Amino acid sequence: RWVWQPARGCLLSFSSLSSSFQAVFDLLIPDHAADAFSPPRLPEPGAYDLLLERLLGGLAHWDAEHFLFIAERGYLYEHNCAFFPLYPLSLRAVADGALWPLRQLLCLRSRLLLSAVLLNSLFSVLSAAALYRLGCAVLRCRRTAFLAALLFCISPANVFMAAAYSESMFAFLAFSAMWQLEKGQSWLSTLLFSLATGVRANGLVNAGFFLYSRSKSFALQLQVGSGSVRKLSLLWRQLLSVASSMLLTCAGICLPFALFQYYAYMRFCGPGLELAVPEPLQQLALDKGYRLVSPNGVKPPWCSQRFPVVYSYIQDVYWNVGFLRYFELRQVPNFLLALPVLLLGSWAAWTFIVANPRHCLTLGLERRKKKQEGKPRAGFCCPAVFVYVVHATALLALGFFCMHVQVLTRFLGSSSPLLYWFSAHLLQGHEAWLWKEGADGQSEVRVRARCVLGAAPGSCGKSPGGGHPLVRLLLRYRSMTAVGRCVLGYFASYWLLGLVLHCNCLPWT
Repeated sequence: RWVWQPARGCLLSFSSLSSSFQAVFDLLIPDHAADAFSPPRLPEPGAYDLLLERLLGGLAHWDAEHFLFIAERGYLYEHNCAFFPLYPLSLRAVADGALWPLRQLLCLRSRLLLSAVLLNSLFSVLSAAALYRLGCAVLRCRRTAFLAALLFCISPANVFMAAAYSESMFAFLAFSAMWQLEKGQSWLSTLLFSLATGVRANGLVNAGFFLYSRSKSFALQLQVGSGSVRKLSLLWRQLLSVASSMLLTCAGICLPFALFQYYAYMRFCGPGLELAVPEPLQQLALDKGYRLVSPNGVKPPWCSQRFPVVYSYIQDVYWNVGFLRYFELRQVPNFLLALPVLLLGSWAAWTFIVANPRHCLTLGLERRKKKQEGKPRAGFCCPAVFVYVVHATALLALGFFCMHVQVLTRFLGSSSPLLYWFSAHLLQGHEAWLWKEGADGQSEVRVRARCVLGAAPGSCGKSPGGGHPLVRLLLRYRSMTAVGRCVLGYFASYWLLGLVLHCNCLPWT
């Protein structure tokens, strides 16, 4: 617990700093007139609403407008269905619950924006805690796990963790589910992964963790007692048990996605409903070409498809998302924005493959021989990281070839721990001053690691200058190696640039 305290303090400090910086940048820099979803404010905002908008308005741009609009009015427009419901439902619950006493001062949208800021601050802290616990379980090295949690405080995707986006909630659920799976809590992990799918569609990819875990357990069981002849009936029972377990867990993870697609189908493809849509919102639909629920029975084109999935239709028609569609000359700046995370992710995968060639060739399904057994390797290159490398590589490939490539930073930063683990691995490997080794030089979880940056446990989180570990790390920037400066410079620069650009409606990741 004492190891985690300074990281939590750092995250709270930098979360407050993010909110303060975005308010200053939003005040000093005029907002760019972006062609983005921006519904009219109904009813007209009051004095306290305008004050809150002045303080936190920078966190309500771009996709945040969709989440706040859905939380306020539901899925009124067809393209709102690209944003999954669990996060807007959470905002509405807090706005109508904990913030209900403020209803005389703030309108519903203002309370929703305040709910988003409060919830995302909470989810960011919980995400860092889950990332630390997951790192301890997988890496078997508290120091690397702790440094990864510190780096999460200045994540390149930080602005999306602070703004009214679903990234922080998804990161908390995904990292927590991975941690519970590592602990052997399969059903709790399934529940958390399922909730993550209700937040973002890429939660479907997390089913791969269960598929791999079950396949690995089955493969290792088959290799036990290889000299004996196994009964065919026993083998079939084991196979059916594994297959049924895979089917149930994958169905549970995919269920929120399927239910939401069914909801969208019934709303836009079912019998026409008479909805009381305010005139300004109807006019917005006419001006921008947004599709409302049609009361006269006119169905959208996707309703007649064999598999009427509104999510893929919206990505295709509204945002032109598809294989290699973003490979255009005018998109070169966006590819440059995504270049650091592409390089870091590729470097991480290559480092792991070089360190564990046989493990990668056998997909980790080969039981270690007795002469190979002993103390397991700790750190980023330990075999347990394999499934996370595959997961992150799959997300990178999907984002690079099939998505708007600039979203890769927040896509990977909120979905995979690998970005933080590998960055911590690089810093720990190239910056010897970061840590003081114990007497035996061990770094496994069972060893009580010393506090970050070499501080004594009693002064954990305090540098000689009175700052906390992350500040001390940043202050040592000029004395770091080239690799250390590149890693820390990437995190810090994207943390700051995201606040400057995103909060003023300028294009960002």
